[in-house]
Amino acid sequence: MKNDSASIRDGILNGDRRIISRAITSVENGNERAYAIRSAIANHLGRAHVIGVTGPPGGGKSTLVSALIRTLRLRGQTVAVIAIDPSSPITGGAVLGDRIRMGSQQADEGVFIRSLASRGHLGGLARSTGDVIDVFDAAGFDTIIVETVGAGQSEVEITKFADTRLVICPPGLGDDIQAIKAGVLEIADAFVVTKADLPDANRTHRELESMLALRSNKSVVPPVLQLIATTGQGIEVLVEWLSSRAQRGTRHCSGGTQSVLKMLSQLISVDQYARLLGLELVTAAPGSATVRMQVIDQHMNFNDRCHGGAIFSLGDTALGLACNSYGTISSLIDGQLSIVSAVEKGEWLLAHAFEVSRTRKIGSYRVDITRMRDNSHVAGMHGTVYFLDKPNPALITPSVK
Repeated sequence: MKNDSASIRDGILNGDRRIISRAITSVENGNERAYAIRSAIANHLGRAHVIGVTGPPGGGKSTLVSALIRTLRLRGQTVAVIAIDPSSPITGGAVLGDRIRMGSQQADEGVFIRSLASRGHLGGLARSTGDVIDVFDAAGFDTIIVETVGAGQSEVEITKFADTRLVICPPGLGDDIQAIKAGVLEIADAFVVTKADLPDANRTHRELESMLALRSNKSVVPPVLQLIATTGQGIEVLVEWLSSRAQRGTRHCSGGTQSVLKMLSQLISVDQYARLLGLELVTAAPGSATVRMQVIDQHMNFNDRCHGGAIFSLGDTALGLACNSYGTISSLIDGQLSIVSAVEKGEWLLAHAFEVSRTRKIGSYRVDITRMRDNSHVAGMHGTVYFLDKPNPALITPSVK
């Protein structure tokens, strides 16, 4: 793939599968081309319907996704699938279990299935999920399905990316509706009781409806649907409901990912220290930010290696942007950096900061700092921040007198 941004953009927009595949590899690994790819497709996003499929491991997510692909293709839609697989303990890559289960649909030119390794990222997704969605969106796929690695009770990061969230609830979970306690209950646009031919399916359906009846906000109540994905029973009803939803590109609307990116771009543009170090914002979402830096003369120490202070500043800036992504002031009260690899002049570093937990006043964040050329680990940072209920003054436009 040529480095020319116009060639990259045109290849993706024209649906060139080789260029799409290489572009996904670049944004997944965060290499030098990733920044150019994001910039090239930025004005061609927000058309696809992004569907998130989450739920407990073994709940039938892959089988459901396969059934959705078949039904959507019969309706003439093109479909891209992002299957988040666990990371191999040996290579760090995706185990590819989901992709193998959907292998029969790989030959369809209207279907593109890509597995991503979670690589230890929290929330049931991979760090590059948003970028890969954007590549498929720009390539013109009608529907993009994101299957999480198997979310637990608090792994709800799919809310940042999906227009529609399906929470899978297989019968016989043991504890009543265990998979949808806490945060997962709140993110669902629809609950899908899979394996509806099992004896406990009706019971699970009733329990879900009973729990939904206790919600304080009854203006929008998610439907509870039953289906048997292996036979296709109930799939048409689900697809009809999905087709009726008008939501498209919600993460690019006000309050979504693109508005956060615009807000954090404004913050970093007025940060004089970030400008002094040459730091650049790459991507952003609520609670996360990615910043890059090229190591130059001003960053070098007396051992002719990148100064630890410069690496800390890179991580601190990414963390600061991530925790300020909600528009109010937040401040680092404790931060720790562990450097595991020396960095030489000329190398590009990438710092990805993301939210681990957040209460009304206190937040916990993690930062992974890697080399862009090979995605190798350079440093890790943990930070605790304090949130103030005050708007960030850097985002307040002064009134014109």
